[in-house]
Parts: sequence; structure tokens; C-alpha cells
Amino acid sequence: MPAATDQRASEYSQLMAEVRQARLLDRSAVRYLPRLAVLSVMVVVGVTAFVWLGQSWWQLVIAAYFAVVFAQLGFLGHDAGHQQIFRNRRWNDLLGVLVSDLGIGLSYGWWVDKHTLHHRHPNEVGRDPDVKRTVLAWNADQADEQRGVLRFVARHQAAFFFPFLAFEALNLQVGSLRTLIAKPRGRGVEIALLVAHAVGCTALVLLVLPPVQAIAFVSVQQALLGLYLGSSFAPNHKGMPMPDENDAGLGFLRRQVLTSRNVRGGRGIATIFGGLNYQIEHHLFPSMPSRNLRRVQPMVKSFCAAHGVSYTETGLFDSYARALRYLRGVRPGVATQA
Repeated sequence: MPAATDQRASEYSQLMAEVRQARLLDRSAVRYLPRLAVLSVMVVVGVTAFVWLGQSWWQLVIAAYFAVVFAQLGFLGHDAGHQQIFRNRRWNDLLGVLVSDLGIGLSYGWWVDKHTLHHRHPNEVGRDPDVKRTVLAWNADQADEQRGVLRFVARHQAAFFFPFLAFEALNLQVGSLRTLIAKPRGRGVEIALLVAHAVGCTALVLLVLPPVQAIAFVSVQQALLGLYLGSSFAPNHKGMPMPDENDAGLGFLRRQVLTSRNVRGGRGIATIFGGLNYQIEHHLFPSMPSRNLRRVQPMVKSFCAAHGVSYTETGLFDSYARALRYLRGVRPGVATQA
């Protein structure tokens, strides 16, 4: 086992050397300026359209628009959290806090801590917070632990999956708020920015819309934001192998590749999903600027083929089908089928 582990560590070192030689890990804030400019214009256009339209049910179209804007801001915050933009950690974190806390109302510090655990232990029950038992169960043991209404959900969770995604944005916001309330020390800036986001957005919506339309606007925006974010995350790992303590000898490269799935679609899909469709490459090189993931993909695919590592890439709808098929097999009393 030690010899195999050393060999697998050496494999990753070899791949990393090739990537560094190609300078695909080099960061450049200037290269992010067009993206920042586009997002800034999108925010200004959205706010302007919202104020101009006034009291109208057509505002629900603007709500859908802001769901897209918030998701794209979230993807930018994701890049900042992985230190992909600036060479200096402080500047990455500053941008991340502004985009996440002030921009979309989500604690950047909480998300970074949670997401770091996911990257260290992808799809590993008990370590990866993204496969923690909540409303949904991710393996047969978790399904067996569900009780009451949740046990009914566990029997039919493939049918509930996409409807539940409408609550994903709320779930993330509540999770971050609970952490900040429980451990507020040293997080004064984040708390202040979250309050500013909540007060500013609420005031703007209520100044323009009557209460009923305001509630409808926020509900649609949050539901579509959750659906957008959840639909971006779901293809990446759901339905892929879930390692346990018996897989300790996998090594970093195999663990990241075998638990991740890419989605084909080129630049269009990459723009929609913030580069997360290149999930394998992102997990192998978390600090790589997202624009370089498509460039490193041929190197990774070739390397995996040469070393006998299974590399999974599907179409978007096939990825959803695989995730739902997996969830359909996760039921109380039924062995999980990967």
C-alpha cells in the first residue's frame, strides 16, 4: 500500500509539473476585468429597469433576471474564494466579501470554510458537508435514519430533488447566518455587510412595489436563484462514487477525478455555470483561474487515459439523469447504487 500511495502521489506531481510549465496556474486580475465590467453593467441595468418599470407584475421578469445576476456574482465569489483572481490573498478575500456578503447576502467566510471541506473530502459521507444528511439522503444508511415525513421523502427523493432546489439559496443564507450568530467574533465586517445587503434590498423593493408584489418578487428571485445554483452543482458529483475509509489509498488525483463529473458544452455551458462544468479540472487545480480550465482539460484527459483513471464527461441532461437515477436508488432498506 505505501508503494502504491507514493506512486499515485508521484503521478499528480508529474501532472502538476506539466500544468505549471504551461503557466495555466498564473493569476491575473486584469483578465477578470471584462467579467467584472459585465457584471457591474448587469447590476446597473437591472436596478434601472426595476425602478423604471415600477408597480407591475412584469417585475417578475426582472426577478428572474436578478436570479441570474446573483448566481453569476456567486460564481465570481467562488473564484475569489479559491484565490483565482489576485496574487494576493487579501485582495481575493476583499473581493469575495464584497461580492458575497454585500452583493448576494451570503457569508463569504462561512462558505469558504464549508467549501474547503468539500474539496478535501469530495463525496465522502461524514466529511464532505455537501453529502450531509438533511432533507435528502445520499446513501442507504442516511436514508434508513430518516423519520416521519423525511422518510417518505427518502422513498421518493428523485421526484423531490429539483423542487427542493428552489429553496437552496435560502438554505445557504440561513446556514451562513446561523454560523455568524453562533460565532460572531471577528466577523463584524461580514455582519455589517450582510445587514447592509438585507436593509438595502428590502428598502429598494418596498419603495418601488406594494407589499404583495414585493413578496412575489423576492420569492421568485430567491426560488430561481436556488434552482440555478443547485442545477449548477448537481451535475458535478451526484451519482459519482462515494469513497469511505477503505479508499484511503486512492491518492489525491484519483479521489478528485473519480468523484467528479464534467459536463460537455464548451464556452456556452462554461459561461452559464461559471466554469463549474470543468469540475474534474477544478478539483485537481482549485486555484487555477476558471478561464484556464478548458485549456487544461486535454492535458488531464490524456493523463488519465495514460494512467488508467476513469474520466467521466457527459452532456448536461445526461448528468441530471444520472444524478436522479442515483437518488432513485437511495431508499430506506435498499442498497445504494452508484
